[in-house]
Amino acid sequence: MGSQEVSTVDWQGKHVTVAGLGVSGIPAARALHERGAIVTVVNDSDDERARAQAAELEALGITVRLGDGATLPPSTELVVTAPGWQPDKPLFLAAAEAGVDIWGDVELAWRLRGTNGREAAPWLAVTGTNGKTTTVRMLASILEAAGLRTAAVGNIGVSLLDAVLGEQEYDVLAVELSSYQLHWAPSLRAHSAAVLNLAPDHLDWHGSMEAYAADKGRVYEGNTVACVYNAADPATEELVREADVEEGCRAIGFTLGTPGPSQLGVVDGILVDRAFVANRQKQAQELAEVSDVNPPAPHNIANALAAAALARAFGVEPAAVRDGLRAFRPDAHRIEHVADIGEVAYVDDSKATNTHATEASLAAYDSIVWIAGGLAKGATFDELVTGAAKRLRGVVLMGADRALIREALTRHAPEVPVVDLDRTDTGAMSEAVEHAARLARPGDTVLLAPACASMDMFTNYNKRGEAFADAVRAHAEKSA
Repeated sequence: MGSQEVSTVDWQGKHVTVAGLGVSGIPAARALHERGAIVTVVNDSDDERARAQAAELEALGITVRLGDGATLPPSTELVVTAPGWQPDKPLFLAAAEAGVDIWGDVELAWRLRGTNGREAAPWLAVTGTNGKTTTVRMLASILEAAGLRTAAVGNIGVSLLDAVLGEQEYDVLAVELSSYQLHWAPSLRAHSAAVLNLAPDHLDWHGSMEAYAADKGRVYEGNTVACVYNAADPATEELVREADVEEGCRAIGFTLGTPGPSQLGVVDGILVDRAFVANRQKQAQELAEVSDVNPPAPHNIANALAAAALARAFGVEPAAVRDGLRAFRPDAHRIEHVADIGEVAYVDDSKATNTHATEASLAAYDSIVWIAGGLAKGATFDELVTGAAKRLRGVVLMGADRALIREALTRHAPEVPVVDLDRTDTGAMSEAVEHAARLARPGDTVLLAPACASMDMFTNYNKRGEAFADAVRAHAEKSA
């Protein structure tokens, strides 16, 4: 199916099972019901929230089965699943055995685009282990600066179904896609797509690194104009080589160094394009300055180059790349500068919930007091500590799995002072900041980049970041 072709499915009377209530399941059930499908929603939980959601759907005439997400309803002709449901669930095994197709919310949105009387907007898709949300939001900012009607959608929080079926008309969509979503999206064909990086993540869901990478690589299938890869991450280029793309689709690399032909990169503090120019062997087009990227940390410059590559693949002019990057403001808790106190910077990167993200965060500063720890999710920390050891002024550890980081520090950075907070209550953050402030010297950065999930102490990484910012502000008042 080509990128601009629209799928036509006769939904009237088709028996569809929707797996999971929630941000994707409820819109899917509604959209299918409106098109005449006979919809049954199955859900594992049967709590108060699920019962309230079920009542709303049942009022429309949709069948909801709570507390039993394992059994395939009789007569099911198609399963539409929420992205988080694991592939080895009995429901999916039964569907596969019965020869029933399984689609995710992205696949459904792809199939329904253009069915509401509006022209189907092409998709510029972004995936990767880290940096997806920032890159997609940068891309949307650039597209807006070019005067295009666009939105950042997908795994970023705005439902793709709402985007393709709503009243708003779009020229192009900037789409964030997780490995879960790509796993269940067999016919997705983007205009252009980028895989930002690959590092072990969600292996419990995918089963292996190879399966995880293969699902990420699906984003390149059927691309029509550009497959954007990270020149510093050969695995992403290999996924491009393996992809079955439309004739004429190009491999476009991005690099923090000087770009070769068909790449975007950095020369003397300038983001330049040697891919979408008339003579890429000899010419480069200036796009923006490194200082136009907020914040100008190395990994964030890489995000900006990937966003620029996708925008340029769509025909966006260089000035719009610059203006879009200047207008972009990062989400909270992503390398967010909180305060300067006594010539020490305090930075919140609570979103760095794995080692890959934390490695990028630590690389952005020269001298760091590092606050880390939480739920390790099976991660190991030797490589992370080895790479960062020379930058560490000191380390403050907290959280359930802090011992794993402490052991890596003992092995690879034994001279770095470590404060180990033997507590997992939320108040530990205030103590962590006080210890970090004592370790810091003028010119240092106190960096919250936990390399771990937050749920041992906080509801989510946002709450952890807010606790850090509150603790920093309290410290500033004491120091005033």
